[in-house]
Amino acid sequence: MHTYHLVPEGRNWKLRREGAARAAMTFGSKDEAVEGSVEFMRRHGGSLRIHKHDGAFEEERTYPRSADPRKSPG
Repeated sequence: MHTYHLVPEGRNWKLRREGAARAAMTFGSKDEAVEGSVEFMRRHGGSLRIHKHDGAFEEERTYPRSADPRKSPG
């Protein structure tokens, strides 16, 4: 399972696969980035780690949900 990070970069937000040099997608706002990243993850599967504006970790989501190794609610 691949891990992707949604991170701020300048005025944009980038969806980048862990270890990749180039972004898979670029967005103009965080709201747009979360929405677009969710659609991307639904098609490709994996773990999505969403970061805050300051770059700190905010949240992790797994797609599909059945692949979540923790099996925790929420």
